[in-house]
Amino acid sequence: MNGKAGQNLPGLLFNPLRHRRSVQFLGSLRSRNMLAAMTTPLFQRRRNVDKHQDSIKTSPRSFLPALVMLALSLASTHAAALYPIIVNNRWGFMDKSGQVVVNPQFERAGSFASGLAEVRLSRWGYVDASGKIVINPQFDEAGSFSEGLAAVEFADRYGYINPEGKYVINPQFDGAGRFVEGRAPVKLKRVYGYIDKTGSIVINPQFQSATEFAEGLAVIELGGRFGYIDPAGKILINPQFEKAGSFSDGLAAIRLDRRWGFIDKTGKIVVNPQFEDAQAFVKGLAPVRVGKLWGFIEPSGRLVINPQFDDASSFSEGLARVKMGGRWGFIDKDGKFVINPQFDEAMPFADGLARVKLARKTGYVDSAGKYVWNPAN
Repeated sequence: MNGKAGQNLPGLLFNPLRHRRSVQFLGSLRSRNMLAAMTTPLFQRRRNVDKHQDSIKTSPRSFLPALVMLALSLASTHAAALYPIIVNNRWGFMDKSGQVVVNPQFERAGSFASGLAEVRLSRWGYVDASGKIVINPQFDEAGSFSEGLAAVEFADRYGYINPEGKYVINPQFDGAGRFVEGRAPVKLKRVYGYIDKTGSIVINPQFQSATEFAEGLAVIELGGRFGYIDPAGKILINPQFEKAGSFSDGLAAIRLDRRWGFIDKTGKIVVNPQFEDAQAFVKGLAPVRVGKLWGFIEPSGRLVINPQFDDASSFSEGLARVKMGGRWGFIDKDGKFVINPQFDEAMPFADGLARVKLARKTGYVDSAGKYVWNPAN
């Protein structure tokens, strides 16, 4: 199964993806079942992401840690601090001050990772921070770089390329995820396993679904139940949960008897299943749903921000997006609104800015709620 390193791509270039509650399987989107997102092949993910990027849809939540979530979605532009923008249905990039750095010219665009961002011009390729095409558009789908490799689709098969656009792992899989902690989930026929960076299968395909690793563990599904494995493929927490999320802050959300709680890395339940829904802990706080309303708990399970929101997501850069009265805003860790509910849709903060949607147009705000890129643009 190994791909030949250094083989040139049949063209020249590549791309990334993500959604509000998502896990990344190149082709995954956030859904209330984090595993559903994770096990979606890259090609489906890209279609979902295109849709998401057009509307900034904040769809069902996944339980990946917020950091990973950000990396997958409009994935943060950490490498170049550039942000995708849309002008007259064309995509370009701005910097943190709102200045256009790469003129809108692409049919679609992802976010920067390792100094490259995926863009589409009939096919997917990659550009650098100056907007120069460095990997020619040639892929049917493409994912963001992670640990030096990006998953791409070519001729209905998925493989991995390096930043030079050369195949490190030849296209051979039915689905492919990002490399995290030296492992990437892949799909062969109808089951999932894991490969290393040489393309060697290190955990045999056997699972009905599988997520990327987080904090040394990955969620897997066997026989309709979810458990956790280590990087060697050893099952550390037996499949027993109806649903399960990735570890974050040492805890993971799990569902038993239609109620959500949290476990530690030994599989011990530390917050009894009692909530209608839950998301990942980030720096000591996790969103949970009680009845129809969302609030936040601490690791003991005690509510510290009372349920009052129609929807909510994990904290990112000290703020959490919440929905109230049909509009999205942002709160601090005391539950106080820092940015009042006013947006039709909103993404978590990444690199100091949050992407928002108002009247079907997208913009960016800073942590004070000031527009850096006005939706009117």
